[in-house]
This record gives sequence, C-alpha cells and structure tokens, in this order.
Amino acid sequence: MTEFEQIVFGRSAIPALLITVLMLIAIPVGAFLWWRRTHKAQTKLGWLVAGAVGFLLSARVLELGVHYFCIVSDNPVSRFLNGNTAAFVVYGALMAGIFEECGRHIVLKYALKQDRTRENAVLYGIGHGGVEILAVLLPALISYLVIAVLFTQTDVKTALRSLQITEETASAALPAVQAAAAFDYGMMALNVVERLLTMLVHVGLTVIVYYGVVKEKKGYLPAAIALHALTDLFAALYQRGVAPLWSVEVWAALCTAVIWILAGRLYRTMQPPRDAEGAL
Repeated sequence: MTEFEQIVFGRSAIPALLITVLMLIAIPVGAFLWWRRTHKAQTKLGWLVAGAVGFLLSARVLELGVHYFCIVSDNPVSRFLNGNTAAFVVYGALMAGIFEECGRHIVLKYALKQDRTRENAVLYGIGHGGVEILAVLLPALISYLVIAVLFTQTDVKTALRSLQITEETASAALPAVQAAAAFDYGMMALNVVERLLTMLVHVGLTVIVYYGVVKEKKGYLPAAIALHALTDLFAALYQRGVAPLWSVEVWAALCTAVIWILAGRLYRTMQPPRDAEGAL
C-alpha cells in the first residue's frame, strides 16, 4: 500500500489535533458549567438532556435516514440531487433546518411543559449543540489524533496493522489518514471557531423557537427554519465546490450575529417580573 508510505505528516499535526480535541471538549462543558453556575435556580438539568436527545433523534436518526435515501443510495432522487448543484444546495441548506428546528419545536412544546424559563431554553440549546460536538465531531478528531500518533511514532506497516487497515479497506481508510496528515494550526483555528459559532447558533435558535412556543406564535418556527437554512447555505455551496472555505466561516459569523440579535431581543422580552424572579 504505497499510497500510505507517501503521506507526510506535518510537525504540527499532533499538537494541533490535541489542542483541537481539548478545545472542543471545553466549549460545551464550559458553556454548561458557566450557565448552570450563574442560573442554577432557574435551570433544570433535564432540559440539557432533552436538548441532547432532541438533536440525536432529529439529526442523527431521522435526518440521516432521509440523507441515506436522497444522497447515498442509488435512486432517481439521489441521482437528481447529486447531479444538480442548485437542487443539492437547496436540499442541503433546508434539511438540517427542517429536522432540527421541528425537532426542537416538538420537544419544547410537548415534552418540556414544566419549568419553562428562558434560562432553561438556553440550557436546552447548550445540550443540543454540545452533544453534536461530543458525539459527532469529537470521535472523528480523536481518530485523526490516533492516526497521527501511530504514523509518526511507528513505521507505516505497524501503523496500518494497529489501525486494522488491509488491502480491502485501504481505499476507504486513505482519506482519513490524509486528513490527519494535513491537519495543522489553521485547521485547528477553523474547527474551534466553527464550533463556537455553531454552539451560539443552536442557543439562539432554541430561544427563538422557545419564544414561539410559550407565546403561541406560529411564525417563529418557520423563521427559525429559514435562519438555520441560511446559515447552512454556504456550507452546501462549499460541498459542491462553488464557494471557498473562508466564505463559509464569514457567512456563518454574519448569520450568527443576526440570530443572536433577534434571540437576544426575544430573551429580554421574556424577563420575569422582579417578584416572580425572586421567588424562583
């Protein structure tokens, strides 16, 4: 498997991956500890768990099932979407918004009828965004770190044997090894900033959906879906090679700012009266 022997790992690969792993753990854990410490009386841990479960069910079960049919498997729908850039971009931008925001709405409206506070809405958003980091992204980065350590501290044959990469699985494993080798401090910064923005988006969108639920205003769910879709627009364009990577982060930062301005205004309008606040 000479293609693996030709891969060169940069000196920054291991430290950059290690710092990224630690930072990605720190983002959700730090957000939870800080919010819980400053709003203990107004928050319940069940809302954090509900946010995590809501994400897993909506994004990792239902949405992935649709993705498998529409993108991965071979059928007329997948052939149309994969062969049409505009359709793929629209599909890619809308799916996460539809599944995650509808899932958020259902859980907030029907499962979380007790302890409805604006502070718990933020905690739900932390659980939603936190589990995406810890359960979805972190395992991949840890695997890259393991790959980098094995390939730099042992010979190629030993590394391949330790990773159980055979002739049959080599083509599937090659992209992961190449990604680990190419990881540097720039990728570290990109991953950390992207996760920070995503966490803020999840919190902001949760507040928007929560406001629509408690105030019984139906327009806030489609607004959250649209904002989520707009945020993912450039990511879908990047996947099709239409937009550069830097534009994805710039666009995400702009969308995050818009979401937080709106969510901040709604959050302030939900401030309880002083006597009620003191009774919590």
